[in-house]
Amino acid sequence: MSTLEINEKMKDVVIIGGGLAGLLSALQLAREGLSVCVIEKKSFPFHRVCGEYISNEVVPFLQSLGVFPEQLHPTNITQFQLSAVNGKSATLPLDLGGFGISRYNFDLFLYEKAKQAGVTFILNTEVQGVSFHENHFLVSHGVEKTEARLVLGCFGKRSKLDVALNRKFISKRSPYVGVKYHVRTDFPSDLVALHNFEGGYCGVSNVENNITNLCYLVNRDLLRRHGNIAKMETAVLIKNPHLKKLFTESEFLFEKPETINEISFATKEPVQNHMLMIGDAAGMITPLCGNGMAMAIRSSKIASELATRFMVETNYSRQSLENDYTKQWTATFSKRLWFGRQVQKLFGSKLASNMAIKLIVHSPFLAHRIVKGTHGEVF
Repeated sequence: MSTLEINEKMKDVVIIGGGLAGLLSALQLAREGLSVCVIEKKSFPFHRVCGEYISNEVVPFLQSLGVFPEQLHPTNITQFQLSAVNGKSATLPLDLGGFGISRYNFDLFLYEKAKQAGVTFILNTEVQGVSFHENHFLVSHGVEKTEARLVLGCFGKRSKLDVALNRKFISKRSPYVGVKYHVRTDFPSDLVALHNFEGGYCGVSNVENNITNLCYLVNRDLLRRHGNIAKMETAVLIKNPHLKKLFTESEFLFEKPETINEISFATKEPVQNHMLMIGDAAGMITPLCGNGMAMAIRSSKIASELATRFMVETNYSRQSLENDYTKQWTATFSKRLWFGRQVQKLFGSKLASNMAIKLIVHSPFLAHRIVKGTHGEVF
């Protein structure tokens, strides 16, 4: 392919990944009059391993874009329940609260909105590499290449592209595996729960259409010890009576669970090879209340505003863009990520989870601090 042929396909922005961060960034940038292309390895709609609970901190922003999904009938969540391995539990009010919605429907909804705004999509295509030279990018996907002035990395928790980019976190093995189901069961629509079991914890909340999302994090060694997911669930998860009820009395709607391996909570770089990393690609919070979705949405706002400035202001350099994004991302999320890692130490074992329940029951201040620390500010 000649340079001329590539330049004819030049985009202002290429976005790698069509999750919340990628779709909302594409929508915002397209509405600013920029040419935007999203490259996604799957085709909409599809399920993702995700807690599917979103803090209400995002509601004003989504409403300002006209994309709060009222027509999808998300659930209104106002309570948080935490249980120890033995089933002893505490329930706390969520001052800010949140809503439950499936990624299957929400991502499809945002995809349609982005297409209406003029975003170009390349689906069922995985990006193999990204090179930067002469102040522009060349994105390789399949046998094609697309040139862009700016590239946003929105490819989630873990990707082959992380390996190609030789990112620091990818060389450190992570012991965590994520597993997700949709079920029909008797579960309060206003509740998000976090149920501990030996070696992990399971988040539970309702999404639209009276469906309940079960999404748990488990140590890979525990899974290997029992041979497969079903045997591990029977031997370990159902020792918590809350999980026993869910796993024995629910109608499971997937033929098999959605899974993802080696989920890493290690520190990541907000900028890599001149690409702005957004959402889980920039850093993942421990899924205590599923607020990675809210962080992805907020980081899309930060990145899109700075990217627009870079495109329209001739004196705003790429170095300034990268520095400003790093500063804003760090100021907005670094303490929240650190707090999540500390709180995670209270979960996933019999001793730690029992201690956490006792502390929460007897210390309203600590309980409020944990809930507040896993939620952000309204924006």
